[in-house]
Amino acid sequence: MEGSTQHRPDLGSVVVGVDGSSTALTAAFWAAAEASRRSSTLHIFYAADTAGRTLYLSAEIIERVHVEGRDLLEVTAAAVSERFPTLHVTTEYSRRDPVSGLHRVAAKYGTIVVGHRGMGGFELLRLGSVGLRIAAGATTPVIVVRGGEDLAESGVVLAAVRDEYDLECARRAAREAELRKAALRLLTVWNILQYAGTAVTMLDDVGEFAVRHVRSLESVADRVRDEFPALTVSADAEKSMSVASVLVEASRRADLLVMGGRRSPGYFGPTLGRTTHSLVHHSHCPVELIPRHDEEQGSDAS
Repeated sequence: MEGSTQHRPDLGSVVVGVDGSSTALTAAFWAAAEASRRSSTLHIFYAADTAGRTLYLSAEIIERVHVEGRDLLEVTAAAVSERFPTLHVTTEYSRRDPVSGLHRVAAKYGTIVVGHRGMGGFELLRLGSVGLRIAAGATTPVIVVRGGEDLAESGVVLAAVRDEYDLECARRAAREAELRKAALRLLTVWNILQYAGTAVTMLDDVGEFAVRHVRSLESVADRVRDEFPALTVSADAEKSMSVASVLVEASRRADLLVMGGRRSPGYFGPTLGRTTHSLVHHSHCPVELIPRHDEEQGSDAS
């Protein structure tokens, strides 16, 4: 029996932002491995952020930034090509700021990859930093590379599932697992305190609330198993006072954590909610954020 190919996501190519930091180089190598698995192109991008600063910077400084940026691209591409000799690698130098620049090229190349901290453009992923704004405002998938290059592979891709709207996220995680020849673990975590005074009061008891979460999880798992019959898929549901803490702990035993971004207003950005914001700071493995379509918006940011 063959699974349906109608909903199998085309993961596309990969663009990685570099800035000269060691974590950006780690991200570049991770992105190269990802592009290699996809049999796609790796696009290495550097943003000098000089376009709007001509009134404040001398011509000499701007020229030095341009030279250093192009040298960095050349050195990074050479290092990647040495490790992945059959991979098609392209580079792009931009005078724009890194946020708008990466969002622009992502429209063409698909998935953005950034390191979890840097020294300049992609500095510490704290609220307000460039790296976090790239993740928060993205309309295409963003992978924040956490953990070191020397982490042992677990053979598991983890996908966070909150409801049926996370089916597309689970499908993408299944495709990632398929490329890695790994298993897929679907995990839903529900926090009863999060809904105190709202949804819970309309239910007969807490047990019914848990059943709704489990049913949503099983519905997503059944669809994924049907579409990816050769993939080993497990589905787990846990109750906790902190959704983020459960996912952080689960990320210790995963090679990649895939999450659907929430677009509810009033949080950190159109893709980042409270839980996803915590994961890009504390996950033990790379985190892939999948922006949700407008019609998939939930009532709560995760």
